[in-house]
Amino acid sequence: MLLLSRVDKPALLRRLFELGCRYSGQILSYTKMLGQLQEAGNTTTRAHYLELLAGAGMLVGLQTYAGGATGRRGSSPTLQALNTALMTAQSGLSLSEARQDREDWGRLVDTAVGAHFANAAATGLCELFSWRDRNREMDFVVRAGQTLTAIEVKRGRSPDVMPGLDRFVRTFRKRRPLVVGRDGIRSAAFLSKPVSHWLAG
Repeated sequence: MLLLSRVDKPALLRRLFELGCRYSGQILSYTKMLGQLQEAGNTTTRAHYLELLAGAGMLVGLQTYAGGATGRRGSSPTLQALNTALMTAQSGLSLSEARQDREDWGRLVDTAVGAHFANAAATGLCELFSWRDRNREMDFVVRAGQTLTAIEVKRGRSPDVMPGLDRFVRTFRKRRPLVVGRDGIRSAAFLSKPVSHWLAG
């Protein structure tokens, strides 16, 4: 994909990839991206480069689920690395060091769960979104046909962000909640099953 597409700002593409790995699992507005990127480019260019990185199987920007036919494309994307190795290769942390940092380890688990679904979405099995309502957020929303699966990954979070599973379930119909991690399905057991297994339940 990257070889077949024209890239006028390769430094911007590289920095966007690095930024996506650093903030994987977090909502990052295009405005905030601008403050992090030295080669700014415009919003259209950054969105296009995210699409290129997605096509290359590296990084995707998840749109916010809005309950309609598509996500809110103008919304701030949730950055999602498609392989946790892309994150750990840049961190320089050993496995034991990564486990000691609750927030970083939580983001790795979050990214692993998201990548599990994002890679399935790339094959057409489902569609993957994020969701946020003020300070309440849902880690992932998976749509397969008429069925919504709301996925909350229990991990360390910023104190100003509250899990939104209950609110999401009350807001949308034809939804099925799924909790991964603490008080739910263990992440290792979750990742050992194909996405089709969880969508069929």
